[in-house]
Amino acid sequence: MHEARVLTAIARRLNRDAGAPNLPSLFFLTDPDRTPEPETAISRLPPGTGVIYRHFGDADRRGVARRISALCRRRRLVFLISADPELAARVGAHGVHWPEWRLGTERTGPGLMTGAAHSAEAVARWFESGADACLLSPILPTESNSARTQLGLARASQIACGSKLPVIALGGVNSTNARLLLGRGFSGIAAVSALA
Repeated sequence: MHEARVLTAIARRLNRDAGAPNLPSLFFLTDPDRTPEPETAISRLPPGTGVIYRHFGDADRRGVARRISALCRRRRLVFLISADPELAARVGAHGVHWPEWRLGTERTGPGLMTGAAHSAEAVARWFESGADACLLSPILPTESNSARTQLGLARASQIACGSKLPVIALGGVNSTNARLLLGRGFSGIAAVSALA
């Protein structure tokens, strides 16, 4: 719980400083390998946190999405589903999160739209597509199997400061290093392991 408290406090400060009050300041992303039981982690998140369900072709994604949606409603969390606007609408999610490779092919879906970005060009394209925010990664070294070469704090900060779109920091952020994000243009924090 210490990890979540510290990340929540810093994420709220980032969000306030960036002037992005309509966005969650903290996002939790599910991962089939690192969060095999996402409901356990979700049940501990503070109200207002964003939850992004990345189903990665899960055979029971409809059932899992329904359970997570109900849990998010009870816990007053903002629920997004990755790359499936039909499923998001069916379970009453608050929006859709799109992977970067879907840039240009995405459909908005219900409510909030976020996109994954790994470069300044992708951030700019998400802005042009009408996204509400993007999750820029990886900021710092991470244990994610799908992570690319880290951007580094200086480069990621340069991208965030130059963006017209709110940028959420993802990748390697935890309670020990999250303070490094302050004053660097980010609008919030996203995490997998640090919130699991």
